[in-house]
Amino acid sequence: MTKADLVEKVTSLGDLTRRDGEVIVETIFESVINALQTGDKIEIRGFGSFRIRQRNPRIGRNPKTGERVEVPAKRVPYFKPSKELRDLVNPDEAKAASKGEKTE
Repeated sequence: MTKADLVEKVTSLGDLTRRDGEVIVETIFESVINALQTGDKIEIRGFGSFRIRQRNPRIGRNPKTGERVEVPAKRVPYFKPSKELRDLVNPDEAKAASKGEKTE
């Protein structure tokens, strides 16, 4: 699903223009980005949570030359799906878990 598909889906839910749908989708994305930039975490019940994880500096390798390269510390966005979302994506595992079975 692309951003345009998402805008189309939002627009079709009500009496909205395409522009209204774009504004809604953009506002949601900007809100998530702004919260993560300021170090806040976003938790959407039944969907999951977004947060920032700190990556430590490390020594990497240039795959082309094999030369050692210093990779600086950085902050990366991280999404953790809720149990409800995981169960919706993997319904067979959710059924097995509710029966006490182990899936492999």
